[in-house]
Amino acid sequence: MTVTEARSAKETGRHRSGSDSTARTVLIASLRERKSQLWRLAAWSLLEALPALLSGILVALAVDEGFLAGRLGIGFGWLGLLAISVALGAWGTHETLSRLAAVVEPFRDDLVTGVVTGALSSSTQRGARPPSGDVARLTQQVEIVREAYAAVLIVVQQFVVVTVGALIGLVALAPAVLPLVLPPLAVALVLFTLLLQRLANQQRASILADENIAETAATVGAGLRDIAACGGQELAHASVGSHIDNARTATTAVSRLTAFATLTVAFGGWVPLILILGFGSWLLDQGATTGVLLGAATYVLQGLQPALQTLVDGLSGPGLWLMVTLRRIVETGGAGEESSDGASTAAGTDGDSAGGYDVALSGITFGYGASAAPVVRDLDLTIPQGDHLAIVGPSGAGKSTLAGLMTGLLEPRAGQVSIGGIGLLGRSARELAAQRVLIPQEAYVFAGTLHENLSYLRPDVSDADLHEAVHLLGAEALVTRLGGFAAEIDPAPLSAGERQLLTLVRAYVCAAPVVILDEATCHLDPVAEARVEHAFADRPGTLIVIAHRMSSAARAQRILVLDGVSVMVGEHDDLLTRSPLYRDLVGHWKVPAQAAPPR
Repeated sequence: MTVTEARSAKETGRHRSGSDSTARTVLIASLRERKSQLWRLAAWSLLEALPALLSGILVALAVDEGFLAGRLGIGFGWLGLLAISVALGAWGTHETLSRLAAVVEPFRDDLVTGVVTGALSSSTQRGARPPSGDVARLTQQVEIVREAYAAVLIVVQQFVVVTVGALIGLVALAPAVLPLVLPPLAVALVLFTLLLQRLANQQRASILADENIAETAATVGAGLRDIAACGGQELAHASVGSHIDNARTATTAVSRLTAFATLTVAFGGWVPLILILGFGSWLLDQGATTGVLLGAATYVLQGLQPALQTLVDGLSGPGLWLMVTLRRIVETGGAGEESSDGASTAAGTDGDSAGGYDVALSGITFGYGASAAPVVRDLDLTIPQGDHLAIVGPSGAGKSTLAGLMTGLLEPRAGQVSIGGIGLLGRSARELAAQRVLIPQEAYVFAGTLHENLSYLRPDVSDADLHEAVHLLGAEALVTRLGGFAAEIDPAPLSAGERQLLTLVRAYVCAAPVVILDEATCHLDPVAEARVEHAFADRPGTLIVIAHRMSSAARAQRILVLDGVSVMVGEHDDLLTRSPLYRDLVGHWKVPAQAAPPR
């Protein structure tokens, strides 16, 4: 495993552990808030426990004092009492289930509140996409959690009621039987507990693999034309295929672990019965009767074994869905937990609201290859939201490398790059595209309509917004010459400057709040370049320009001078005083006198 893979695995493990902890915290907090309802639930559980408590004793009395003694009436009388206890237990079960809603429904309401709050918060951020994921969480995942939560409460409550009742009955009936029953039951529970965590991890891996298949397939489907044009069919096939392989591996592991869980039920449920039968003669020597042996077998067969089976089925089915789905809601900011002042806050809320869209590089080191000298070393840089930064430096100083790091296209050897306080490592292409857009020097225009090209990064853009962007960037003459938005265009006859102008319009109308122009205007004349940069500077958000002309630096609020060894940031006049390299660049890149570009 490489250092990068190890770091990624460590970050994933830390994130997963945090999500697990928060999900458990949400469940525990929900139960604590409803102590009175749980006590009422427990009170009715005592009535529900009657059949489990009395079954073995009543069977033993019916056999010993009734049927074996030749008194059939007494035997059937004891069995009649057993039937009455079963009826009372059924009444207790009915009352218990009817009071379950008082625990489950408020928990569901809390989840709905958290999901809606998170959706409203994220949708107010600039560049946010329509909250389809939040809709899925509200309409599907919350209901899955609600049903699974109810099922888990039922199976755990019934297991505790039946097991405690049966064990108390065994102690009252024949204490000598307890050493034959408790050890196998305890071993089965320990084994199942160990299996459950692995089952949860594999179930989560299966769900994530399915999500990755859907997302990757959608991405590949949307870019089939580009994939075919670039000859990337094998890469696309490998990308989707790897997620399919992951899903198969996880599903196979879930099936295998489920089989082991079934074995734990067999061990905990059947071994005690085998031991009771095997030690039957010894128990008879200790004073046990035939009725006592049958009563003990009744406790195992009608109490402990079904309770253990129900617990395993419930926790390995609904229990896993509860933890995995609740964890997904927590990871996406949809589950609430109480803060220290008692106010409800969203767990895992996106950090954009706190840190805006600041671009932060912390301790960044990067080199092309493990043995290559770093192009960037120990770089710390913060670009505040709304800043207009120009990056200048000699050729080969690492300007384009820095742009790649800022956008997440390159992964640093050390350090972290974040936008809005959220690290870029491990984020999907869709998440990154919603926050930043990079326009490189080589403009990308594909065969299709002009509208398809201009709306490539924002398919739902209106014609009015397109017309405004075309006007502000000075592309009206080009659009007219090409035949309007509906015209089919061929990239080959377009000049490099025309292709750049089209991609700049495409970037301008996209929703990303951070725009990085990596010499994206190098084929435009100085007046056109000035007009483009003024338009992007007036656009809400952050503008970062990799400058190829000193005029670009002169228009920026701040300038970063990069010489491959050190970095210096400041304003134009300040850098003229402090940076010999900047003075040298200014001397070679004359600032042409220009009229203000049209608005």
